[in-house]
Amino acid sequence: MENSSRSDIAYQALRRAIIEQALMPGTKLREDEIGAHFGVSRTLVRAALLRLSQEGLVDIRRKRTATVAIPSLDEARQIFELRHCLEQQVIHRLTAHWRPEMGEALEAHVKEEEAAARSGDTASASRLAGEFHIVLAQLAGNALLTRYLSEVVSRCSLILAVYGRPHVAECATTEHRGVIAALRTGDAAASIRIMKEHLHAVEARALPKPQEAEEVRISDILARYSAAR
Repeated sequence: MENSSRSDIAYQALRRAIIEQALMPGTKLREDEIGAHFGVSRTLVRAALLRLSQEGLVDIRRKRTATVAIPSLDEARQIFELRHCLEQQVIHRLTAHWRPEMGEALEAHVKEEEAAARSGDTASASRLAGEFHIVLAQLAGNALLTRYLSEVVSRCSLILAVYGRPHVAECATTEHRGVIAALRTGDAAASIRIMKEHLHAVEARALPKPQEAEEVRISDILARYSAAR
């Protein structure tokens, strides 16, 4: 097997493990341990980690062990802002070039999501929920748009791992079916609105609500210390 293929196997396995949250943000990715598992050199492992770093999934710092990236809250909000823009463009392209077989492909994917959820395979259900959006981009027929959206969706899995709250898997499949139904009408404005609602729901599940600043009463704080004297 060629070195590029061996490195790609390590890359694909690590990427899926990160997206499915088997490797959580902050996990150390030791080159020797990964190399021993896949039977490849540290050089090939380093190449795989570099690819993941370029996608924002791995953090590589000089003279330190690579780790699964931990997105900051500010970065998380920026990622969702970009995702809204990309997904809107996907919907524009899909409604302009819609064909019935596109709906069939999307329905087949949603059935995979539902099967994973029914079997209790939450890791696969979560990954498939993200991949639904990548399938949309692929059907839209723009390779560069697909590439960028794939990276953004993958990074959203990290955001969910760090900040997300538990939710019922059926939420995603119900919302995805709503997107498909809107696309089938050929109404671009309605389809974009449904997608926006879905993404806002995803964002709400992924990010904590902004907390209103509470007024600090200095006297209340100092009272505790005065009483302790």
